[in-house]
Amino acid sequence: MALEMRERCERCEKTALPVDAPARICTYECTFCVPCSDAMDDVCPNCGGELVARPRRAA
Repeated sequence: MALEMRERCERCEKTALPVDAPARICTYECTFCVPCSDAMDDVCPNCGGELVARPRRAA
């Protein structure tokens, strides 16, 4: 089972997140750009979980 590699930040919806871009995710795969994650103190607004660096996948 692979992670769902979402292509946009769920907060600002402006930041494109290709599979090789830095991003933050929670255990439910909610996905945010690094600036949005920093602004939320690395806490997912959907589940309250910790946001951590998303692993990169080869394009």
